[in-house]
Amino acid sequence: MSTIAYLAIQFPSAVEPYVTAEIEELRSRGVQVIPGSVRKATSRDGIHQESGLETVVLQPLRVITLMRALWLCIRHWDRIADLIRRILLRGRESPMQRIKALAHTWLGACYALLLEGRGVEHIHAHHGYFGSWIAMAAARFLDVSFSMTLHGSDLLLHGTYLDAKLENCRFCLTVSEYNRRYILQQYPAVEAKKVVVSRLGVCLPECRGLPGLARRIGTDKPSFDLSVLAVGRLHAVKDHAFLVRACAQLRACGLKVDCLIAGEGSERSNLESLIRKYGLRERVRLLGHVSNEQTDSLYARADVVVLTSRSEGIPLVLMEAMASGKLVLAPEITGIPELVIAGKTGFLYKPGSLADFVARLLFIHSLLHAHQRPDQSPHILSAAKQLDWIRHGARVQVRHNFNRTQNLESFGNVFIQRTVPQGRRFRDEDLVLQQI
Repeated sequence: MSTIAYLAIQFPSAVEPYVTAEIEELRSRGVQVIPGSVRKATSRDGIHQESGLETVVLQPLRVITLMRALWLCIRHWDRIADLIRRILLRGRESPMQRIKALAHTWLGACYALLLEGRGVEHIHAHHGYFGSWIAMAAARFLDVSFSMTLHGSDLLLHGTYLDAKLENCRFCLTVSEYNRRYILQQYPAVEAKKVVVSRLGVCLPECRGLPGLARRIGTDKPSFDLSVLAVGRLHAVKDHAFLVRACAQLRACGLKVDCLIAGEGSERSNLESLIRKYGLRERVRLLGHVSNEQTDSLYARADVVVLTSRSEGIPLVLMEAMASGKLVLAPEITGIPELVIAGKTGFLYKPGSLADFVARLLFIHSLLHAHQRPDQSPHILSAAKQLDWIRHGARVQVRHNFNRTQNLESFGNVFIQRTVPQGRRFRDEDLVLQQI
């Protein structure tokens, strides 16, 4: 049985269910996985620790562990000397970034001590943030291999010391073809075979009929013209302020919008101020953290699910909405067009263009309500009927390319191929799939 350590910034995490899913997939194949968390998860995160699932937590650290880690750095200086040279003598990082990298090397020694004696043969870090440097340093001290998964902002916005991480990793998983191309273009020294696309996925809801346009028409006029839903943590990179400003413009166009934003985070007070500024308290509501069951209900009532992020990998929220047969509108950035194919599985808008975003919502609204206006041209009526085909195309896209079960199986195959010594066999191992 092989043993790997799997490190996340925080484990478990309500917004990163794929970490738990990947750990469970590896365990189902006979791999012993030791979950690791840089920060301790709390009940405020909406997570309850799985009973019997031991997690190695780095912070907070005891003084004795820090002292032992410092001695480990001195005793095995030869194992990290090139990393220290990279921190201090190469690159364009700021002095503060260099100091943090030194501290993360120290934390890597702490992590190595916590894993000592557990028979760890490989360390994997999910995300390319500072946790990946900790994992890389720990792997050096333990004399084992290291790998990581890159998503979006950890690659495109905050790729600090990524050249060193890519050079030292045995392999790098990433969630989109866009990311893979970006890595190979920006870091030409990296071997192409080292970078592997490993898509995320979602569970598929039970098959049910899609809500056709005819069934949307009731005898009573609704109190709003368009129901918009956004799901995601309230962080600057998610740019929910963009959505609030769009709602103000839609109101100026005479449209009654019901906009719900599900999620919690540091931007909440700023968004509340912006909502008050535009007088949108009756039309834009911040729901805070919602459970999966509540999210399903929100999807069911929404006309369109929107994403306004400045940077993303390929968000699960879009996959979930599309699997439920909902219309989605997202920026044409990074790997999103690999999921949302304009006019076929959803709608895209020009990144950062408020005018284009508002125009797309107005267009979607016109198609949704085309059957209520007998004076509409045959062209508009025909286009409106295509919305059901877009909903169908969205579900087919997720079923074939972003299927959680299917993609987890592919992840497990790749991971075992790259980490298990030749000749070792696991239960449930499919050698035919591995050859493919």
